Amino acid sequence: MFTMADIVAELADRGRSLAPADRSRLVELLLESLHEPPLSEIETAWDAEIVRRVQAYKKGEVEPYAADDVFAAVVHAMGLRLAVHSLAPA
Repeated sequence: MFTMADIVAELADRGRSLAPADRSRLVELLLESLHEPPLSEIETAWDAEIVRRVQAYKKGEVEPYAADDVFAAVVHAMGLRLAVHSLAPA
């Protein structure tokens, strides 16, 4: 069974075998990860946002849109063409 120390040592060995540019990028990514808010903070923020949006909807402060209309607008805005007939069984 591997311990966390074993895994860290293995990752360090693999990191040392990278090209200098890749090693540098790995270090940057690891350092950035130290400054990211914990997932619990992000989930708490989204929970508060959901509550805020539901309350605004219930108070009539926002106009609801049908999902079909939203998706159609996205497809139109992106200039996509949907080939619905190609999804039908032959």
